Amino acid sequence: MPNSNLLWQPSDKRIQHANMTQFIQHINMQGEILTDYASLHAWSVANSKQFWLEVWQVCDVIGYQGNCIFGEGIAKWEKFQSSRDTIWFPQAKLNYAENLLSYAFQDPDGLAIWFKNERGQTRKVTWQSLCDQVSIVQQWLKQNGVERGDVVAGYMPHIPETIIAMLAATSLGAIWTSTSPDFGIDSVVERFSQVQPKILFCCNGYTFNGQVFPMENKNTQLVEALPSLVNTCQVDYLQTGQSSVFSNENFSDWESVQAGYLARGVEYQRIGFNDPLFVLYSSGTTGKPKCITHSVGGTILNHLKEHQLHCDIQPKDRVFYYTTCGWMMWNWQVSALASGATLVIYDGHPMMPMPSALWELADEAGVTLFGTSAKYLEALQNAPFSPSEYFKLTQLRTLCSTGSVLYPEQFDYVYANIHADIHLASISGGTDICGCFVIGSPISPVYRGECQVPALGMDVAVLNDKAESVIGERGELVCLNSFPNQPIGFWHDDGERYHNTYWATFNNAWRQGDDVIMTERGGMVFYGRSDAQLNVAGVRIGTAEIYRQVNIMREVQDSIAVSHYKNGHEVIALFVQLKPEFQLDENLKADIRLRLKTHCSPRHVPQAIYPISDTPKTRSGKLMEIAVRQALNGQDVTHHHALANPQVLDEILSIISS
Repeated sequence: MPNSNLLWQPSDKRIQHANMTQFIQHINMQGEILTDYASLHAWSVANSKQFWLEVWQVCDVIGYQGNCIFGEGIAKWEKFQSSRDTIWFPQAKLNYAENLLSYAFQDPDGLAIWFKNERGQTRKVTWQSLCDQVSIVQQWLKQNGVERGDVVAGYMPHIPETIIAMLAATSLGAIWTSTSPDFGIDSVVERFSQVQPKILFCCNGYTFNGQVFPMENKNTQLVEALPSLVNTCQVDYLQTGQSSVFSNENFSDWESVQAGYLARGVEYQRIGFNDPLFVLYSSGTTGKPKCITHSVGGTILNHLKEHQLHCDIQPKDRVFYYTTCGWMMWNWQVSALASGATLVIYDGHPMMPMPSALWELADEAGVTLFGTSAKYLEALQNAPFSPSEYFKLTQLRTLCSTGSVLYPEQFDYVYANIHADIHLASISGGTDICGCFVIGSPISPVYRGECQVPALGMDVAVLNDKAESVIGERGELVCLNSFPNQPIGFWHDDGERYHNTYWATFNNAWRQGDDVIMTERGGMVFYGRSDAQLNVAGVRIGTAEIYRQVNIMREVQDSIAVSHYKNGHEVIALFVQLKPEFQLDENLKADIRLRLKTHCSPRHVPQAIYPISDTPKTRSGKLMEIAVRQALNGQDVTHHHALANPQVLDEILSIISS
């Protein structure tokens, strides 16, 4: 009997030509008998060291591998000593930028970057031009004393200059860190002041949703707050043609830097596999943002695995991801250069000037992998807008979604309105590992509402409250083995904060903080963040269960549900952002309650429902349930600056108290 939840099955031809299939055949030539993804995954976990060696070889990592692999240790760290407990490839030497720019030798005139913004400006950068510009910025950085281990920061939009600056910095063995220009100055200082950058790249302004946001005053404040800076380079992104407000020898502009040097071969400083490459930041919802430090080798090896095996990225593919430089998906997308892919990037509002904006670019650029957030797909569905009515998208093979739970109805929307024959990969991992624990498989079927598979090399499991591994039962997503892209640690941390964040809950297991069910076929159903869970009369409720029902209603734009303690009892408070033409009257409240009671359970019904102008989110679009819960329950909101729209918290408190 056919499974009604089966939405997509890869064709025999697609399976035959997939990188994953080639990898299976490569392993089988060594005496294994692997037949499908499940058997490959089991082998990759049981033979972890061999698996990562094979990824290095098959994905053509450039660098010296060395003879030692290590990696046997599980990071238990009852008393954390150092990340060396799980060191990988201790003798290896390699360079991130060298791996990303290697395809330039094969196709110097081919396209490395295809850029467009909401103003309609476009730019195409060849591999040779990319290398030339990296070479020039590298020379400028060297002249300013940048060396291995120094930190270079970007306060930049997702534009070619940001990628060039990052590649120039990492080519020298320096460490790159970035935020997007929509971050408030306090948030940026809070992050960058911890890592003390030597060089800052910034822009004179940007546009979003048709509005111009000048940046020079913010840049000046940032420079004044960072005494570690030796020099600052500003990009005239608004193309004003005016001189920068910066006028002394410690400030430069991008155009002058590009004109001041002759391009030559890029020099690469190969450094240790476990040396730092990127510093990414936690959202800062539970205190000062954590500076999560990722290694050179772990990042390269894991991104190659995810891109080539899980996403089937081939040379000359066109890889698009709608992201900003403040989200780890920026780092993830940029690494696709190492697979010989062209980066297709867009800066601006994804619905500007019309809901078709990103799809017009995808169609024009021949995008093969389209990456976005679940919230964007929800917005398209609510618009409503159907890309397939306007664009053929003949090259599109894969659609990745992340950032929040992708509801079953959104799976339906993708296959009905974007493409009937597409690999829909709902992926989940995060800033913590700059990669995925749960991801797609191009040789496996897609089932409605399920993330497809645990990532290769990762012993992913679900543990209940008794720390027992369970299937078909809700629990915590964990990883039970060591992997190369574990972060080195937190910047200037003695290990205690790192240990408490990931390892303190369960023995010998990394706790990711997701509320999930693993299905019998190995897929994963997500219910939201476990720290945002609701607990009504002893029953655990995932916020995604509520959003799935409420957000599909024609009146609702978005919603957020949190625990509200009243008279010693936990109840649910629901805030709904309505579409402009609707109001929250008693009839709509009754419809919401009835829908939740009918489709979920009586315990899912909120005690109170309130209208709200916007839902509190981080700048990467993630709902901030914890901040709302803290505000509602009279607790200090531990990090106001993490919110993209902090004024909404004041609105919520005003509504509650009125």
